[in-house]
Amino acid sequence: MGRKMRALDFFDKAAGLYRGEEPFVVVTQVQQRGEAPSDPGSKAIIQSSGLVWGTVGGGKIEARAIQFAKEILTEKQSEPLIRVWNLQTDIGMTCGGEVTFLFEVFSPRTWNIAVFGAGHIAQELVRTLLPLQCRLWCTDSRSEWIEKLPQAENLDRLVTSEPVNRISALPQGTFFVVMTQGHATDVPILDAIFRLHSNSPYIGVIGSDLKAGKIRRELKARGIEDSLLERLRCPMGLKIGNNQPVEIAISITSELLQVRDQTT
Repeated sequence: MGRKMRALDFFDKAAGLYRGEEPFVVVTQVQQRGEAPSDPGSKAIIQSSGLVWGTVGGGKIEARAIQFAKEILTEKQSEPLIRVWNLQTDIGMTCGGEVTFLFEVFSPRTWNIAVFGAGHIAQELVRTLLPLQCRLWCTDSRSEWIEKLPQAENLDRLVTSEPVNRISALPQGTFFVVMTQGHATDVPILDAIFRLHSNSPYIGVIGSDLKAGKIRRELKARGIEDSLLERLRCPMGLKIGNNQPVEIAISITSELLQVRDQTT
């Protein structure tokens, strides 16, 4: 029972840090040769502030593990690393053993995506994005369209007659996809996005090249700078597929993934 409870404590602690988007390293002793201060399976959770849970032996060996974990956090290492340390020659201990540690880095970062509009393409887009590790918001003034969306833990379905008012509450770094009922409702939303989230990695609106030109002219007349308007993606999506809503959704999802991987 004690080992089970300790395992639960570990998972609770790691899950809490992950939900809080706090980077951390899990250190696991996977092997030993000769004498060592801890047994294989020993675990510790380390953040940039130091040890926050568990132990891999204490003393000099743990201090070395903490130091190394801090270094790979600073370097933003992402791949798991194995380190084999001789306790005498590498650590300076009197023990004559050798230990092997696995260092696993967890740098959770929520991928936030806000979709404005819940029409046919948005319905397919939300369903395409939901299985991915992201947080979604979908906003529309039409409750009947919002209700068609699936219910999911990572989806907030919002009905409002003033979607612009939702923008200020969204986290910085959110990806924005605008596909409302038409040009007249797209422009005020885009105006607010450029004013409140000018550093967003992705600001896109569905439409043609002709629509893109018209939107840019109207936003410029509203005071949005050309340097920002150059970043507006219209048409959205990679040049793949046909005009079926599901294929457009896949095209947009592909572009969102491409931008995410280039900016994170």
